[in-house]
Amino acid sequence: QVQLVESGGGLVQAGGSLRLSCAASVSTFGSYAMGWFRQAPGKEREFVATINWTGGTTYYADSVKGRFTISRDNAKNTVYLQMNSLKPEDTAVYYCAASRGQLATRIGADFGSWGQGTQVIVSS
Repeated sequence: QVQLVESGGGLVQAGGSLRLSCAASVSTFGSYAMGWFRQAPGKEREFVATINWTGGTTYYADSVKGRFTISRDNAKNTVYLQMNSLKPEDTAVYYCAASRGQLATRIGADFGSWGQGTQVIVSS
């Protein structure tokens, strides 16, 4: 199982930016697709973004398309989520996840390893 540690969350004003990072513990990081999910208080976890093993394919939730960018650096075993033009409705705990395969996927059940989450709060 891959151990994942997120960082970069915090409090930001609406319209601001944050960059989340997720460091993986395994040297085979480059073999897995990765994803970001989020869970707001009282709501179910939802898909945010995913990237395939090479970084060449990405998918986004409609709610973040054009504002968020997922990327990865396989040499550093790290995946990133650049979040711009943040809105109060982006407030949530953000989770990094490692897929069981190489292909980008929006399906939570396809991910076998999850980080502990990092809190993002966007004030209006």
